[in-house]
Parts: sequence; C-alpha cells; structure tokens
Amino acid sequence: MSLPTPAKVCLGVGLVGLALAVTNQFLAPSLEPPLERAGVLASLLAVSLLVVSGLWTRAIPEAAAKFELGGDQVLEIKPELPDQLRLELAWGSQMLLTTSAAACLLLLWRGEPLLRRGLAIDQTFIPGSICERAMATGRAISLVDLKLYPGRAEFDDFLPGLPAVVVQPIGQEGLLLLGGWSPRCFGQSDLLWIEGWSEKLKAQLEAFVA
Repeated sequence: MSLPTPAKVCLGVGLVGLALAVTNQFLAPSLEPPLERAGVLASLLAVSLLVVSGLWTRAIPEAAAKFELGGDQVLEIKPELPDQLRLELAWGSQMLLTTSAAACLLLLWRGEPLLRRGLAIDQTFIPGSICERAMATGRAISLVDLKLYPGRAEFDDFLPGLPAVVVQPIGQEGLLLLGGWSPRCFGQSDLLWIEGWSEKLKAQLEAFVA
C-alpha cells in the first residue's frame, strides 16, 4: 500500500530525527545528564512521528483497485412493464450504480429477468443454491470476496470474474443481484440502501406484475 504524501513526510522526518539523535549520542565526548535527557526526548519525538505515519494509513485507507471486468454496458428493462415501474427501475438502478461500488445488477421476478444494467454478458442467469438460500431465509447474502466461496461458479453467468456479489431477496419470488468492482466494496450503508429499495420494489412488483 502506498503512503499518502503527509505520511511520507512524517516517516522521513521521523527516520532522520531518530538517526541524528542516535548519531549525536555516539559522537558526544561525554554523556552528561542534560545530553542524555535531550537525546531521550529527541528519540521519543522521532518515534512519535514514525507512529503517526503508520496510523495515517489506518485513518485514510487506500481504496481497493477496481478489477478488470468483461462484458458490455447495457440497460435492459422489460418493455411490457407499466411506465411507473419502468421509471422506478431506471432511477433506482442508476442510483445504485453511481452511488455504490456496483458494476452490474440484475432483477429477477418469478424467475423472469425484468432489469439488467451495467456490465453484462449474453448469458441467461439461473439462480443456484446461494440464491435459493437467500430467498428461503428472506435475508441478503453478501459475498465480500467471491473467490473464497466454493459456490462462486453460480455467478459465472451473471458476470465472470466478479470479486464481490450481494444477493438480496425480494420476498419469496424475486431476487436483486449486484456485482461489485472489488472485494469488500459494499459497505453497511450500501446494504441498507439495497434492502430498502428491494422493499419498495416488492410492493410495486406484487401490484403491477402478474
């Protein structure tokens, strides 16, 4: 992880200060108490700067690099849907793609795709065991680093090589899938946003889609 410029300055000053303090102690003709006290204080100051440079990367962590993902940018909304629902799907999907780390999303209702947006490939996604478990429990499943999960092949037809996936059930009949650009890219606020939108969609889908 590369250090930001302020952290590099702290690190450099701390190292130089510590080196000068140690060198001064070795080159002194005699170690008088005032010199020893000054050396200790200078060393503490230098070490404090080194600690600050290390803490800086924790306070301001470097953003995870985006993965190179394949597919084409698409926007597909089932044309038979009512205009009100189509507008809701267009607005909500745009918000998720621009305000979160989502690279692609897919909405399934009763096994039929109603919305596909972002990166996509020309494949039909068929829900597997992970999606079925999310629908059975009624709770979202966030796969923060997909390469660690044995069942990751389930999402190859969603978009190959995805580093992270969120599976959000919509009642017992729908699924909202989101693929992220990098591992652990979806924060708690993103998951709450996704859950809230799915609840809103559930009412509209039950009302407008047979």
